[in-house]
Amino acid sequence: MNEALEVAAVSLRAQQRALETMANNIANVNTPAFKRSDVLFAEVVGMAPAAARGEALAAASTRPGGVHFGTRDMIALQGELRTTGNALDIAIDGRGFIEIAGPEGETLLWRGGRLGVNRDGFLAADGNPLRSLIAIPDDASELAIASDGVVSAKTSDGETVELGRITLVRVDGDASLERARAGLYRAAEDARVTEAAAGEDGMGIFAQGMVEESNVDFSAAMVQLLMIQRAYAANAQVVQAADQLSALSNNLKR
Repeated sequence: MNEALEVAAVSLRAQQRALETMANNIANVNTPAFKRSDVLFAEVVGMAPAAARGEALAAASTRPGGVHFGTRDMIALQGELRTTGNALDIAIDGRGFIEIAGPEGETLLWRGGRLGVNRDGFLAADGNPLRSLIAIPDDASELAIASDGVVSAKTSDGETVELGRITLVRVDGDASLERARAGLYRAAEDARVTEAAAGEDGMGIFAQGMVEESNVDFSAAMVQLLMIQRAYAANAQVVQAADQLSALSNNLKR
């Protein structure tokens, strides 16, 4: 009977983590460029009891051991591009990340969203400057970002000047990416990072006036959430039944 309690407890922990993962996906359904995490379950099989291992045939036998929980980040799956008409909104159509300088000096990877100009006059995301360090003059207007990342603007005298170029980086393998916070990532220490211009070497291109939406399918996420909740309730009933049977067994011994 203890085995039933152990298996149910393992399953409850796995379902609890799955609920947390799905809740995080749903909470970020409107976060630009957010990448969902899919839940993965696998059956855990344990070795047969030690008393039976003396026989050659029984040594290879197994018994149920519960369920294992894992996640798979769907970072490579691009969300839909939505037109906003705002010149400071930018999206990446295809592969690649924009490098930005984090508040603690670390390099963060960004899939795009709302740009701005920080207090030092550099093009920035959430106040953090792009690694490209593109300075925006005080008299600049009509900021334009070409598909290849070239940033230009008009000055007060009506002249169009090129201010710099936003480059992209690619990290080989989603497993080499770590989530920093919603919509931001960092490359693992041993990750292979490749830098290139937009539209070159397999990189995507920039789309000004657009944002990439989250790749979370809200309807599918809600259905999966309900299924996980039902599985959690079923495992809780297993614990309750095992406890009742244990109580009956103890009463019989008395």
